[in-house]
Formats: sequence, C-alpha cells, structure tokens
Amino acid sequence: MGQPRSIIASLVSTLVASILLWSLAPADSGHAAIARKIAKPKPPHAPVKCELSKFRILVDVGHTPDSYGALSARNDTEFGFNFRLASLITARLKAEGFAATRLLVTDGKARPSLFKRVSTANDARADLFLSIHHDSVPDKLLGSWEFDGANSYFSDRFSGHSLFVSQRNPHFAASLMLARMIGRQLKQQDLHYASQYTLPVMGRYRRQLLDKDVGVYRYDGLVVLSQTRSAAVLLEAGSIINRDEEMAMNSPERQEIIAGAVAVAMREFCERR
Repeated sequence: MGQPRSIIASLVSTLVASILLWSLAPADSGHAAIARKIAKPKPPHAPVKCELSKFRILVDVGHTPDSYGALSARNDTEFGFNFRLASLITARLKAEGFAATRLLVTDGKARPSLFKRVSTANDARADLFLSIHHDSVPDKLLGSWEFDGANSYFSDRFSGHSLFVSQRNPHFAASLMLARMIGRQLKQQDLHYASQYTLPVMGRYRRQLLDKDVGVYRYDGLVVLSQTRSAAVLLEAGSIINRDEEMAMNSPERQEIIAGAVAVAMREFCERR
C-alpha cells in the first residue's frame, strides 16, 4: 500500500509545480496577453475638434438692390445697412480664423431671392446660415417728419435688436443655441433687444418669445430659416426707423461691437457644436 501513496503524492507535487510555473509565466505569454486584452477597458472616443478654417458660414445680406427692404427714418435703404454690417461680420470672422466664411449677396425680387439664398446655402453644404437685417415697425405705428426737404417716416417708440429662429429648421436646437449665444454677447455689450414683438399692436408681426433674457423669437414663416438644411439664425441688428438708433447703426463703433459679438458667439458655437 505504501508505493501507490508515494506515486499519488508525486503526481500531486508535479501538478502543483505546473500550476505555479504557469502563474509565474512571463507577461508576454499568450494566456496573459489574452487576459489583459479582455480586462483592459477601451479608451473613450476623443471629442471631435472644431476646425475653424473648415467651418462653412454663410453670411446673408438681407434683401436685394431691387427689393431693398425697409426705408430708414432718413430714407436710406435697409439693404445698404445690411450690406455694410454683413461685410464687416464676414471680414471679422475671417480674421478670427473662419477662413471658409462667405458673404452672400442675392439679386432679384423679394420672394424669388429667398429661394435663391436657400438653394445657395444647401448646395454649399453650409454649417451655418446667418442672415443680417435691420428692423422697422408696422406702417400703422409710423409718424411723418421732413428730412432734407423730403417727407420721411419714423417711429421712436421702439428700438433694439432681435434674433429669430424657426422650429421647422432641421437643426432647430443648434439654431436656438447660436441665437442665444449671439444674444448674450450683445447683452454683455449693454445692447438691449426689441421687446415689441410680443405686443398685440404688432398684429401679424407678433412672435413667440423663446428667450426673454436675450431676445430670441420663433418665426417659422421665414423661408431662409425654415428651409435651409443647416442651423440658421436671422439677426435684426437694430431699428433704423428709430431716428436715434438709425444714427447709431450707421456708426463704425456700433457696427464693430455687433461684428465682434457675433465672432465671439461663433467661436463658442463652433467649439460646442
């Protein structure tokens, strides 16, 4: 009986030694590599950086030379105001690194020009569409005065900028985010927004206020906001029917403030997009 026991003891010793050797095997052994591969967690995906130089912004000059929009209190066309400010914003964005920014000037009559803008933006695969305008008021709110020997119209009752987005835009959330960012930057420059769009006196121009802190409104009927396939915002930079604000909107200082605010907001939007 003694011999079988010794054989069994020897087998057990050999088995234990084999297990110990396996556990102490070098780290590059096949079993250890497999174990590490299973146990090692996968690294999280790195965030996609915003490349300013490739971010395609279309800065739209509201209206056309043929359909020039509103007339200011001193009989200057809205299109002229829009062109000057949009050109400055485009130059500022390019200087800030948004090299793919493009100024969009459209010709023709009012309604056909809207669809031209949308087509251009969609064909260019713009990342962002920003339309620049200057505000007026409904005709029933206008008073008359004489400027440079000509009969002119004004309303000093309302002033300020406003921002519009459309819930029909496929990127409504992004559009709203950018509008809020621009609004916050303008507010930081002590500029106030136009609050009259919530009033019954505005009639068919009355709009839903989405952000009462910075003046973002919903306007689903605007073709350039609802039918572009990119995020889209319309900025009414200020009231040119208000005699004092018209002078301010004509000043290089105010134009620089607005262009700078837009550029800061664009960078923030691009980084968070």
